Amino acid sequence: MAPSMTQLLIILLVVVVLFGAKKLPEIGGGLGKAIKNFKKASQEPDEIDITPAAKKTEPAEENKKS
Repeated sequence: MAPSMTQLLIILLVVVVLFGAKKLPEIGGGLGKAIKNFKKASQEPDEIDITPAAKKTEPAEENKKS
């Protein structure tokens, strides 16, 4: 169920009181960047290196010889 216009105005009023009008653009910009990065990451999963760290390191036996 979507919130009514009155409910949205009350929420906006509470946010303005809590954070102040000068902080709202900063918060909105940060939220927008976060959403953009999340969408980009979810659309391009092949570019992420998900190799376990254990495969990237040398075996423990070789480290002991040094």
